[in-house]
Amino acid sequence: MKLLILTQYFPPEVGAPQNRLFELAIRLQKSGIDATILTAMPNYPSMEIHEAYKGLKYHYEEINNLKVHRSSIYVSKSKSIFKRLLNYFSFVWFSYKMGRSKLDKSYDFILCESPPLFLGISAYLLCRKKSAKLIFNVSDLWPESAEKLGLVKNKLFLGLAYKLEAFLYKKSVLVTGQTQGIVKDIQSRFPDVQTHWLPNGVDTELFNPDAISSQWREENGFSTADLLLFYGGILGHAQGLEVILKAAALLKDKANIKFILMGSGPEKDNLLNLKEQLNLDNVYFFDTVSKEKMLPILKSIDVSIIPLKKLKLFEGAIPSKIFENLSMQNPILLGVDGEAKKLFIDDGKAGLHFEPENEQDLKSKILELYENRNLIKELGNSGRDYVVNKFNRNNIAKEFSKKLPLQ
Repeated sequence: MKLLILTQYFPPEVGAPQNRLFELAIRLQKSGIDATILTAMPNYPSMEIHEAYKGLKYHYEEINNLKVHRSSIYVSKSKSIFKRLLNYFSFVWFSYKMGRSKLDKSYDFILCESPPLFLGISAYLLCRKKSAKLIFNVSDLWPESAEKLGLVKNKLFLGLAYKLEAFLYKKSVLVTGQTQGIVKDIQSRFPDVQTHWLPNGVDTELFNPDAISSQWREENGFSTADLLLFYGGILGHAQGLEVILKAAALLKDKANIKFILMGSGPEKDNLLNLKEQLNLDNVYFFDTVSKEKMLPILKSIDVSIIPLKKLKLFEGAIPSKIFENLSMQNPILLGVDGEAKKLFIDDGKAGLHFEPENEQDLKSKILELYENRNLIKELGNSGRDYVVNKFNRNNIAKEFSKKLPLQ
């Protein structure tokens, strides 16, 4: 069986979709499925082509025995919606062009990662060219999320995007969703579309605290007495990271409570300005690191903070950073309502919940952990057990591969 995965995001980029698709492809390949990747020149999240790929219009490489084809893409550091759309549509065009000329003549399936939703245009056209069946993988309900976040307001454009979404779902033999909420939403609007829950997960052997040693805490000037609260990931609009800095302002009197934000994204400058305005000596910013370098960091921190903005849209969201933190026995302070709370707080007993965007509630939960270090250990152990049993990447890949021969 031959599978082509079409995605704008892939390693060596660092990020949730990159890791998720790479890990899925590796496991499908090991199960006997011939997996090929068609992706862009790496540029995310800095929006600058990585040095080794600059000037290339096409590049082929192999990563862990995966065949990876890369096409050109337009990138810009501008935050304007026009430049963002140019970025998306340039890859739609170049991926189709390279897919036609550089890839094999036929595939059994093409799995397209969305967002960006528009990439489905290239996937649909390549399916027709390569006699393949379309699998559409939805990690975010776009354009719904963009509309509710206020990122896209043009009614004509939104209407066309919703029509494209419906077209692609109906042309797919299988629509997979990263969360149960996404799957239920699609099922409710398109009852005739076949769906499958394809959750994110974790390599529990790689993210194993017993197999990792770390001096990161000491090397960066933190003591064993410090309670290190960590956020790692995109510094974006949806995360509502101001709540962390506001909680830090309320806890200035606790010298041993320290906040670490690691990553990059469109909100980083605003967050740095807020840190300065609030005069926060207990907040530390670090740049994005590779997955390998992240392991000793996760070994060193005490608790991970995982917030999102207080929107009904996010009640079906499951931030990917949950899995790796829990696998490393780090309990979570979860500022997300809905599905994530039910899974990881109510069922998994893997942390404490705080109301999204409520810094007073976050402060209260931080103090609860600060005053009870045994609770940190107890929640961390529960979280590790939960993801090992429920969100092991090997099992996720096996369940997905079972769906393919049925089409």
